[in-house]
Amino acid sequence: MTTRWLHGRSPNEPIARCGLGATIVILAVLPGLFCAARALPQVNRPAREGPALARASPRTTSSEEYVGSAACSRCHADIYSTFARTAMGHSMAPATSQSLKSLPLADGFYDQKLDRHFTVEFKDGKLYQSEYQIDDAGKEVFRATHPIDWIIGANANGLGGLIQHDDYLFEAPLTHYAQSGKWELSPGYQRADNGFNRVISPGCIFCHSGRVQPVTGVIGKYETPIFTQVSIGCENCHGPGAAHVRAMGDGISYARDHDPTIVNPASLKQPLANDICMSCHQTGDARVFLPGKSYLDFRPGTPLNRVTAILMVPPTRENPPSDDHLEHYYSMTMSRCYLASQRNSENRQMRCITCHDPHIEPTAAQAPAFFNGKCLNCHTAQSCKASASARQATAPADNCIGCHMPKRDSRTISHDSLTNHRIVARPNEPFPEEAFQQTTAALPDLIQLNRAPGDSTPLQPVALLQAYSQLKEQRPEYAEPWLRTLNELEKTEPQNPIVQAALGHKALTDGQLDQATEHLREALRLDPAQPEVYSDLSAVADQQGQASHALDFARKAVTLDPWNASLRKTLVLRLIGAKQYEEAQSSMEKYLEDFPQDDFMRKMLAIAKEP
Repeated sequence: MTTRWLHGRSPNEPIARCGLGATIVILAVLPGLFCAARALPQVNRPAREGPALARASPRTTSSEEYVGSAACSRCHADIYSTFARTAMGHSMAPATSQSLKSLPLADGFYDQKLDRHFTVEFKDGKLYQSEYQIDDAGKEVFRATHPIDWIIGANANGLGGLIQHDDYLFEAPLTHYAQSGKWELSPGYQRADNGFNRVISPGCIFCHSGRVQPVTGVIGKYETPIFTQVSIGCENCHGPGAAHVRAMGDGISYARDHDPTIVNPASLKQPLANDICMSCHQTGDARVFLPGKSYLDFRPGTPLNRVTAILMVPPTRENPPSDDHLEHYYSMTMSRCYLASQRNSENRQMRCITCHDPHIEPTAAQAPAFFNGKCLNCHTAQSCKASASARQATAPADNCIGCHMPKRDSRTISHDSLTNHRIVARPNEPFPEEAFQQTTAALPDLIQLNRAPGDSTPLQPVALLQAYSQLKEQRPEYAEPWLRTLNELEKTEPQNPIVQAALGHKALTDGQLDQATEHLREALRLDPAQPEVYSDLSAVADQQGQASHALDFARKAVTLDPWNASLRKTLVLRLIGAKQYEEAQSSMEKYLEDFPQDDFMRKMLAIAKEP
């Protein structure tokens, strides 16, 4: 690693500034610290959305087709009113003094693992979160304070904060959890020291808001206004409403459930109705877009698998599925109720809205009776084999979902319990045989959860390559199919920028620098908005002793992805390698303004400033 980073410098060459010289030596001997960005865990990227996913494609649906829920309320006032009280109906809100008036504060929260202190306070009508560190002498090392611009969540599980900065959105480090009634680290912060720099990607915000406007090719950046509708609204499930509003305004009427201007999920075939819910309530182990698609391309009433593929590692009897977080659709399909209903006529087949009415959300006290009524649409009171005394002993009494859909502690979100949507007859009921027979000859090592019934079309190879790429970091068994798919794509789709970028990165990893340069430059010709490719080119140039080229490529990578800590660190390193010492120190200082929680860079800057 040392020879890699110091390549091109004679061992006896004097270093112009001893502070920065010491800095580069220390940087160099820390294995893996400043590898090419794609080889590092991306703290600013969600675990299940890689760079290619975050780049939005040209919009297929004009934003003018969306009219907002207020337009729907003029004719559907009752539904609008009840929906507005659901968790989806107020999934997000601007952080105003009115919306925050009942939110508790946190005078002090300390996380021992991070060695960080946090506070939540009101000031001048705004909500602020602070993070700071204190050294052994009791002196404050750093403090970062930011106003919260948006509140995300409806407090069913908790309330988090979003920060808007230069048209970027970031997650705040603390969330108020409903179950504990306390402010504690936000989801994801238990595993990484993110500070106020965890960029909110389109994959996250699309499912928590009504309509958002991501900037094409820049991760975490949004157009102004960021939201054309803040909370989840009518059009998230019914599709764009402009045509319907015009038709109703013109006095055009249609037969019930035959209105071509709007989507009624209740009138859709089962798979299309489930696709609407699955677009946000089913994650899988890998989720990839089909080539040229983005979140903006999915419209209710159309097949989800035309836009994205939701893929799952096949379960085994020894390791059955156990996660409830955003796995609602799959869990439902593994229940006896669902499997038995597939033998019914189409309109009697179980679907998400068989039990859930998105317009109405029962309170905790109302939920048992509400869902008992759903169960009794297919079952009778005599269907339950439990004794009368056992049924009365539940809290509340005679509670179907309490026994058959128990809540379990979430492994993903702290202080949270989630309903297991696999309806079981008894506790510890084994998974049905269908759970272990879901692969196909065309896709033998993954399950595509959103594959349309009867659709035997193979998953597009580029999408499969991306899925294997996501999986292989945590599951080495997917490295071989990734490589096999990449080799095939080199022959069949050489003009795909994702393919060329992957070929270039592999060549770089294998030390084949000339091949790496050829593939990476071709990837940029095909799609110039790829910061990881510029980072790889920077690494190639550095290894070839071309310090100025390495620096130029590092600058371009940071321009495209300015909140990527790994790319920013690499830029510092390239500045030192190009002997741009003053700019290197300035870049370190700017880095610490944006990432003040980075103790390592703070120590390096102190060394650099030594006389």
